[in-house]
Amino acid sequence: MIINTQEFARKYALLYTGILAVLLITPLVVYVQLLLQIDEAKVELSLESQAKKIITSMQQYQNEDKVYYFPRYKEYKAALYTDKYQIIFSNLDFEPMSFTEGFHQKRNRYYYVYSLPDAYYFGASYLLVSTVHTASNVYFFAAMIMIAIVIALFIFSFLLLRNFSKPLEKLNMQLDSFIKDSMHEINTPLSIINLNSDLFASKYGENKYLLRMKSAAKTLATIYNDMDYLVKEGRVEHKKSTFDFGEFIQSRVDYFQEIANLKQIQLHKSILAGLTHTFSKTKLQRIVDNTISNAIKYSNDDSHIEINVYTNDEHIVFEVIDHGIGIKDTSKIFSRYYRENEAKGGFGIGLNIVKKIIDEEDILLEIKSKLGEGTTFRYTF
Repeated sequence: MIINTQEFARKYALLYTGILAVLLITPLVVYVQLLLQIDEAKVELSLESQAKKIITSMQQYQNEDKVYYFPRYKEYKAALYTDKYQIIFSNLDFEPMSFTEGFHQKRNRYYYVYSLPDAYYFGASYLLVSTVHTASNVYFFAAMIMIAIVIALFIFSFLLLRNFSKPLEKLNMQLDSFIKDSMHEINTPLSIINLNSDLFASKYGENKYLLRMKSAAKTLATIYNDMDYLVKEGRVEHKKSTFDFGEFIQSRVDYFQEIANLKQIQLHKSILAGLTHTFSKTKLQRIVDNTISNAIKYSNDDSHIEINVYTNDEHIVFEVIDHGIGIKDTSKIFSRYYRENEAKGGFGIGLNIVKKIIDEEDILLEIKSKLGEGTTFRYTF
């Protein structure tokens, strides 16, 4: 399988960007808090300055003047209160929570309370100046910084990982090409071996040496078919067709009969005839071949294997029961390259392929195994 450089770089660039962005959140939050404090200090300073302007205006008022026009501003509102907190004048649109001298906040309203000398300024004891303010500019600035950091990190990570993965992609392409060429080179002599073995057997009869050679060739063919399936995975569409399910299973059992004979293993069949099913023959062959070949591989000599095909609630069931060494851990057998018994050989890819197929096609697989007694694989289609 060839590595997609763009997909590889995009996937891990997103991962690295997310990790680095999280690490940068703490200093960014601290920085935003400082900006908010500075912004709040500016508001407090402006309110204090506005209060002083109003006080100056009141100080300049001459008693002989008949009417005093309290200063009004677009961005600021003000109020005068007695020492009993009674309103002398107000154009506020909210009720203050505190009359303690200093800076206060009520949601998005900031106000400054200024204590006035007694019996002066129209009998007022408190001057309150208020403004509506939000720190949206600070949050907008912080958001822009965060977005800029994330974009810069992603672009940098993407370009770095893409360049990093190019040699890997080239090596992978070379390996992929080598495997495909090797598969082609293996297929030709393998076909010649099988053909000439059959011709030799028909002319001179069977013997144990010829049987071993044919058995080894079929075992190699099963491995070849698994490798070929992996090489074509994602590139070739395995089309479905309607066929006789039992007849197909029977043909695969006949194929493995010679391998079973080499270990004096009897293949007991109970295959219900006349079952038609729509499925990919290529995928079904991988399921059947890997299940039967594993049953033979891990069965004891002079034992038997039961191969059953029947129906259950309108579903077709394919079942293989061996009486061999059993499986220690059924949860691991579908991992690629996992081999429970190294002495038995193989690459550990057969059941991994089977797992992918049953997941893709929504096939139910039940496995029952007991060490020293055998294993049952039951597929429900």
